[in-house]
Amino acid sequence: MDNVAHIFLSRVFISFVLFLISLARTQNILVFQPSRVTATGPTITALLLGDTSDIALNLRTVSPSNTTGHISSPLCESDVTQWVLTTEQLGKNAVRVQLKLERNLRLCGENETDTDCCSKALCVLETLQVSACVSGTPQASLLIQAKIYALLLPENAGTDNKTVIPNQVYQPMGSCPCDLTFRACDVRCCCDKDCSIEDLKLFVSHCLPGPFGGRVSPTPDYHCSVQSSENSPDWFPFLCVNSPRENNPYLGLFYQGKKITSKPGPSFQSPVLSAPLPVSAYIQGSPILSLSDQYFTIPQKVLGHCVNSAPVAFLKNVQVECVTELRSCPTGFPLWTTTSDLSSKVKNGQGGDLEVDVIDEVAIDMSLFMSSTDATSDEGLVCENVTLALDYKFYWKGNGITNITLTRIVGAITLNTSVTLTTRYSAVFLNGELMGEPNSGNPGYQVGRPVIAGTLDLLDNNTGSVQRMPINVWKPVSDGLCSTAEMKPVLFGENSTSGCLLPVSRQNLTQCDLLREAVTALQAALVKATYVAKSGNPNPLTMTDWLNISFVTLNSSTTMEDTTSSCRGVPSHQHIHVRSRITGMVQGIPQKDISVLQVSFTLSSWTLDCGGGDISPCMNPLETKLFPITSSVTFTDIPINTGPPKTRFQVNFTEYDCNRNDVCWPELAFPMTTYYTGEPYSQSLAKGLILVFFFITASILGTPWRQIRQAWT
Repeated sequence: MDNVAHIFLSRVFISFVLFLISLARTQNILVFQPSRVTATGPTITALLLGDTSDIALNLRTVSPSNTTGHISSPLCESDVTQWVLTTEQLGKNAVRVQLKLERNLRLCGENETDTDCCSKALCVLETLQVSACVSGTPQASLLIQAKIYALLLPENAGTDNKTVIPNQVYQPMGSCPCDLTFRACDVRCCCDKDCSIEDLKLFVSHCLPGPFGGRVSPTPDYHCSVQSSENSPDWFPFLCVNSPRENNPYLGLFYQGKKITSKPGPSFQSPVLSAPLPVSAYIQGSPILSLSDQYFTIPQKVLGHCVNSAPVAFLKNVQVECVTELRSCPTGFPLWTTTSDLSSKVKNGQGGDLEVDVIDEVAIDMSLFMSSTDATSDEGLVCENVTLALDYKFYWKGNGITNITLTRIVGAITLNTSVTLTTRYSAVFLNGELMGEPNSGNPGYQVGRPVIAGTLDLLDNNTGSVQRMPINVWKPVSDGLCSTAEMKPVLFGENSTSGCLLPVSRQNLTQCDLLREAVTALQAALVKATYVAKSGNPNPLTMTDWLNISFVTLNSSTTMEDTTSSCRGVPSHQHIHVRSRITGMVQGIPQKDISVLQVSFTLSSWTLDCGGGDISPCMNPLETKLFPITSSVTFTDIPINTGPPKTRFQVNFTEYDCNRNDVCWPELAFPMTTYYTGEPYSQSLAKGLILVFFFITASILGTPWRQIRQAWT
């Protein structure tokens, strides 16, 4: 609601300004908006609306009359002030007027001789008048009341010196814990000795509360040293507490028991990233180092933007595409590279080093890297040996790297005007010849991680290895068409529905078999895998870690009753149903595995609808209409133990169910039931029986029972 109100008020203000502009234009008058300003800072901005072609602005200092208290009429005269007046033309009928204070707002020191400072806290207190004149006649005026206070800036601002706080194990919080800056006044720290009286007046009503602000809680009333003879209770001083003042609950409040020292790391401001201390072996995620103890970098994407040098992490695969608008031949990395620069030496993580082996390839099809039509022209500037792709392969074993190969793809680009170039960069880690794929759990799947799937690849020794391949759903981008749509992997535990649009003409609807085959091919591209991993860390060589994906085949025996401009049985929707269950616990965390993955299709009828006045698809056989192709994924948990089904009495009768009823009769005698866990059940039962005994005894010996006995007699 706050955003809606803010947008509404903004629109009202814009409409009001436009109204004033139109009013000033029609009546040919000048007006300041706003006409009165109260300034608390060194910059003032206002708008002058109307016919601003021949105006002249004058600034002077004014004061109210001693008799009437009113400001004198505007004059076309200028005074020497401490303000600078600037203007900016926003259009034919609007001028932005800005005043900027030309003086230092720093508060002067005690013995300071510099005049460019404020002698007191209220630094500027004056009234200004800006007059808009045409031919020496004032047409509009702006009245400004300036009331500006001095800024409190420490003399040693920017230093890293800090007050040394004593050891909190032996002293209660120190005398002033909020005094953090050495020889400077800390805002809202009223116990800071560096704060002057003028400083304290600015925030004396907003001091930091509690022990951190130096206000340790007063001694409690039960302390023997606090009570006096005037307000002492009857039990004092027999039950007062006598303990030293140093023994208070705030002793060592911020003490953590150890000292944490900062470690130097790479800085974002330094041109060269400084590498950490060299390690003897690589672990997953640690940066790969060059021989000069610098990060080994390749172009990568950071926060959605491509950077030319980003560190490569051990066992972390990278695959990015960078788009560059090329207007001239490149002269630097990464579009222009040399073999000597790429053949750098890298530490192998085992005490040695190895050199990157560079393999050059020439791109044949340049359309894979360029999207500009002008680039195919034979006329223009030709750029030779432009680097189009850098594909690194890191071969690893254990905690070290055994070999690094780089495939560099180069090509010639003809520049006519400009070229949109798409370059590709990748880094994959191979254990032998197998790519080190990231897992999705250990061992159970983690929510939000991709579902692992693949296809079976038979090896030479009649054994099988599963090559990973993702299970995807549609990811529409740009115009939402299936021709430009991308795919996104299915994430465990996250249901989703997405799709794209397929343009279909009346001519396509006359060839229903081809249309159904085309839609089936589009849907089949989403799920090419035939096996799915049970757990989040499967072994590609162990087939017991994988399950067959169940595909619900389409019923081809059913007769398709196709008509003119209508096709039935189009598999327009693909549904992926994943059933998972909890198979165990690891450190109290349930581990989920996939039990069944089923892929099914929903058939629909596609018919041209020429209603609503749009009859072009039915008249023109090549006119297309958009039909949706969708995909969805659903995750279902299989209960661990369902138990026998409940009877109708158990389902409907909730009078004695404390979880589904506001009145819980079984807890009427709560202390004597098993629901009470404040003490052992035997003790609570014994105490409850004693209370019942006293209640019965009081009833027998009391007045009601005596009256009943007398009436009976």
